[in-house]
Amino acid sequence: MVAKPGTELLPSALPVQLVDEHGDRAPRSRAQGYGMPPAEALLAAHRALVIGRRFDRQATSLVKQGRLAVYPSSHGQEASQVGAVLAVRGTDWVFPTYRESVALVTRGIDPVEVLTLLRGDWHCGYDPRAHRTAPQCTPLATQSLHAVGAAYAARARGLDEVALAFLGDGATSEGDFHEAMNFAAVFQAPVVFFVQNNGYAISVPLARQSAAPSLAHKAVGYGVPGVSVDGNDVAAVLAVVGKAVERARSGGGPTLVEAHTYRIEAHTNADDATRYRPDGEVAAWLERDPLDRITAYLRAAGLLTSVEEIDAEAEAVAADLRARLSGEPAVAPEDLFAHVYAAPTPQLREQAARLLAELGEEDR
Repeated sequence: MVAKPGTELLPSALPVQLVDEHGDRAPRSRAQGYGMPPAEALLAAHRALVIGRRFDRQATSLVKQGRLAVYPSSHGQEASQVGAVLAVRGTDWVFPTYRESVALVTRGIDPVEVLTLLRGDWHCGYDPRAHRTAPQCTPLATQSLHAVGAAYAARARGLDEVALAFLGDGATSEGDFHEAMNFAAVFQAPVVFFVQNNGYAISVPLARQSAAPSLAHKAVGYGVPGVSVDGNDVAAVLAVVGKAVERARSGGGPTLVEAHTYRIEAHTNADDATRYRPDGEVAAWLERDPLDRITAYLRAAGLLTSVEEIDAEAEAVAADLRARLSGEPAVAPEDLFAHVYAAPTPQLREQAARLLAELGEEDR
C-alpha cells in the first residue's frame, strides 16, 4: 500500500524515548529508529544537568534575596535545554527564550552574564556574536523569525551553520511562529524549531491553546516534519535534535521538535502556580525527574561510579555566582544611550549631553 502524501511528516503517536522513567533502556518500539548517543555524550549531558540544576536552585534563591528582579526556573525542563543545546555546534546559532538560562550555562556562557538581563542591568549580559547566541527573548515567538533569518542568510552566504530556535508551547499560538515556519519551509532554511511543551502558557493549559493532536502536528501543514520526543529523557533529546540538526545542515530543511516536559516551579517568582494546577500533577512529574533518570541509567550501565567530583564542580559554580552577585551593580547612566544604534544619532548625543549635564549639577 502506498502511503498518503504527507504521512511521512507526521509525528509518532508516542514521543521518542530511549531511557524510561526508571532509568531503564526503553523498548525498541519507543526508540523509533533512533540510536542511543555515545557514552561520552551522555556523560557530558549528565554533568550539564547536575550543574544546571544547582545553578537553577541558586538563581531561585537569589531572586528571593532581591539579587534578581525575576527568574523563570528551568527545574524539570533541564533535559530539554541541555540535550538540545548540546546537539548543535559552537558555530551554530542559538535563539533562546527567557527560560533558557540552563541552556546558556551549558553553552558555556558565564552564569553571571546569563543572569544580567534578569537582574535588570542590561538588555543582554553577554556578547551574542562571541557565543553565537541571541539575547534571551521575552516576547513570545519573535525569536523564531530571527532564527529563520539567520539560517537563511547563512545558507545564502555558503556557511555551514544551523539555527536552533527555542520556543514554549504558548509561542506556537503566536503569528510570528507560523510566519517563521512558513518561510523556513518554503525556502528550506536550515533551522530547528524546538518547542518545550510544559503544559502551560503561564496559567493557560495546552487544551485551551490548541486543538491539534500534538504541537508537532502543526509542522505538517507547512510541509515540515514534526517529531515528538520525551523532553525529560536527555538521551532521546540529544538523538532527536541531533538528527534534525544534521538534516538541516545537509540541506534537508527545517524540523519541528516537540519536547514533552514540565516546569516544576511556578512560571516565574511573580506567579502562583497553585491557583491553576493541582499538587498531584506536580508530584507525578517529580517522579519523572530528568536528572534522576539519566543518573540511574549511567550507573546501571557502569558508566558512572561517583558523582562527588561533579557535585563539587556544581557547588563551586553556585558559590561563585553568589559571590559575584552579592554586591550592587555598578551602573553608568550614560549607558542608556549605548548600542541603541550602530552610530549615535544627533538626538541621542543631545539627550546624553543633557543627562550628563544634569548629573554634573547634582554633584555640585
